[in-house]
Amino acid sequence: MRKPVIGITMGDAAGIGPEIILKCLSQKEIYGKSKPVVLGDAKVMEEIIRICEVSGIKINRIKNLSAAFFEHGVIDVLDYDNIDMSRLKYGTVDAMCGAAAVKYTIEAGKLALSNEIQAMVSAPLNKESMRKAGYQYEGQTEIIGALTGSTNYGMFLLLGDLKILLYSTHMSLRNACDAVKEDRVFNNILLAHEGLKHYKLDNPVIAVSAINPHAGEGGLFGSEEIDEILPAILLARSKGINAVGPIPADTVFVKALKGEYDLVISMYHDHGNMAMKLLGFGHVVTLLVGVPIIRTSVGHGTAFDIAGKNRADHKNMKAAIDTAIDLGMKRLRQVVRT
Repeated sequence: MRKPVIGITMGDAAGIGPEIILKCLSQKEIYGKSKPVVLGDAKVMEEIIRICEVSGIKINRIKNLSAAFFEHGVIDVLDYDNIDMSRLKYGTVDAMCGAAAVKYTIEAGKLALSNEIQAMVSAPLNKESMRKAGYQYEGQTEIIGALTGSTNYGMFLLLGDLKILLYSTHMSLRNACDAVKEDRVFNNILLAHEGLKHYKLDNPVIAVSAINPHAGEGGLFGSEEIDEILPAILLARSKGINAVGPIPADTVFVKALKGEYDLVISMYHDHGNMAMKLLGFGHVVTLLVGVPIIRTSVGHGTAFDIAGKNRADHKNMKAAIDTAIDLGMKRLRQVVRT
């Protein structure tokens, strides 16, 4: 059986990325269905083996994929050798780590674009460290968006069969209301419809949530639903997209959990995130959609408070890798057929 090559970026070396990667790749199961390779610094991965006291695992430093073993017991690391171990302090903001993490993301994106890897998985980077290094991206999503020249892209939050696309990201509630515009809502519906093609669903149902209580109650509690959201839904339906709503945020996720909808567009960041974290904190995987590559990531940050202490839980990273493997296998089959 052909297996997809999965590129796993190490993220911020001062965070828990190296640790959760090590704990995942210590499991034989992953190698049975994929060919994982880490993009990072081999010295950091060797140190984390010592810290976590993991036996029977070695690091294979490589400069290209042709030198990879893809065997359990040996973690192949595309070694960029860009971390000074005498300077590395776990749990600390450092421009060196920020620059290195951006490098891993960009290089993994390039490998995915050339189909040398079929999917990439991102360990978390630290935004403050990244900005200290001179980068002004909001996060890894924007790095990949810029690299691929994509314009309409975003992230699915995944928890089992529940899928959520966040309309607003990191902004105040006041600004989130101001950002509700018909053209943007329509573009998000298009993005959701495109992203759902990964799942081969027959006429998927996309629910668009409301931003105001009770979907505005006919304009009593706000007019965004009437003026901006509903026109976008009607336009999408005229294009053959099965979009419904606007549906009150206090019921839309319950209905989606019961299988009434294939995806929910959450108009406000915290609506969608609260639903996901209540249902499965620490298990939510993100999938980048609207870009020509497959990229998943964990739903948490660098956890500087426990970095380098062998206390990080790797289950979320395992879920992100499993999702990447599933989608990467589909990509591999498509390439074989063409």
